[in-house]
Amino acid sequence: MIVLTPEWTALLYLVAAVCFILALKGLSSPKSARRGNLIGAFGALVAMVVVFLSTELDNIALILGTIALGTVIAVPASRLVKMTQMPQLVALFNGVGGGAAALVALLELPLVADELGAVIAVAFTVLVGAVSFSGSAITFAKLQELMPTRPIVFPGAPVVISLVALGSLASAVWLVLTGDAVASYVLLALGTALGVLIVLPVGGADVPIVISLLNAFTGLTVAASGLVLGNTLLLVAGTLVGASGTILTRAMASAMGRSVAGILFGAFRGGSTAGSTAQSDRPVRSSSAEDVAILLGYAQRVIVVPGYGLAVAQAQHTMAELAATLESKGIEVVFGIHPVAGRMPGHMNVLLAEANVPYEVLSEMDEVNPQFKNADVALVVGANDVVNPAAKTSPGSPIFGMPILDVAAARQVVFLKRSMRPGFAGIENDLLFEPQTTLLFGDAKDSLTKVLTAVKNL
Repeated sequence: MIVLTPEWTALLYLVAAVCFILALKGLSSPKSARRGNLIGAFGALVAMVVVFLSTELDNIALILGTIALGTVIAVPASRLVKMTQMPQLVALFNGVGGGAAALVALLELPLVADELGAVIAVAFTVLVGAVSFSGSAITFAKLQELMPTRPIVFPGAPVVISLVALGSLASAVWLVLTGDAVASYVLLALGTALGVLIVLPVGGADVPIVISLLNAFTGLTVAASGLVLGNTLLLVAGTLVGASGTILTRAMASAMGRSVAGILFGAFRGGSTAGSTAQSDRPVRSSSAEDVAILLGYAQRVIVVPGYGLAVAQAQHTMAELAATLESKGIEVVFGIHPVAGRMPGHMNVLLAEANVPYEVLSEMDEVNPQFKNADVALVVGANDVVNPAAKTSPGSPIFGMPILDVAAARQVVFLKRSMRPGFAGIENDLLFEPQTTLLFGDAKDSLTKVLTAVKNL
């Protein structure tokens, strides 16, 4: 069996770290995201092989069996997961990573109990890893609708959260001062409870932002476990994840026009998205697929605004074909992408890339907003909150201050919706009742198919 020297181990760890950095760089653009994922996977493979070749491992059969079991679970799950369920999968990955780091720290505690710095790292890893694990489990349950998506607040919740947080800090100090295993278990229990309590008051459209925040937490726990284990690569990889997760969280919060504190604790002062499903009974102007086709077929410029409903209906291929058909008739088609459309950043980019929509026609919010005033038709497919004028006009609205796509500036607006239920934020969209707005009710894929057929027959 090949045994790597410390020099070769360090060199190959450096290769893996560079792969992780290049992977993050690749993920910054839809064009290079697939390549970035492959580079990151290669880096992880290099790191795993190096561990086997540079470390005297006990229970190798158990380790290999566990890897095999994980592979058997992960491969079918990743292939079968729907695009609409990708945020839930990300939440599970976050939670598993944080929980694993916490458990590793607990196991290492007896070996490092006499080293103050290592015990501090253990306390941090156990606490933050437990918060990440339980908080991610709650975000998964909310997105999967295994529990209400609305904020869950009970009497005295702020006091309970504060007491559990103080108890967690006290347990961490107890662990650092004594190295006592009992303190570590108390810390684990309190951290798990704290993760649940922090995420329960988060509702509606805020949940994906919390997933990103917990992803940053998981990265920090991995970095801290690298200190505990004396593994430089874990320290580097965890720091990268923590930093990128933090940047992403701030970017998403900015795109929502809210602070991270407001997202986490806004429900206590009425500022969290509520996730209501009540239908409006106000009159709207609805139309047929043939009428929508006429609007599109005689337009010069169309801006498509995709949202979560497009993903739910798996209508991206039909939408791509409709766009291509309109372009073949000399009509300019642009896709306007909001940073938090769907359930996670880049959700719509990935969905449309799957349908081979050219990257060149995907325009981010800042780029596309000035173009709406020159658009003959804005076609909104499954989006709601990201085009809701309440973000600009209603100071009391939960989404007030959130940057939106200026769909209302288009000459004609067509909404494809299943019903009059509000979006994920749980608030009514006044744009639906404006005179330039037409609604086409039904499943997005079925509606787009009818519109596509009608456009071809023009």
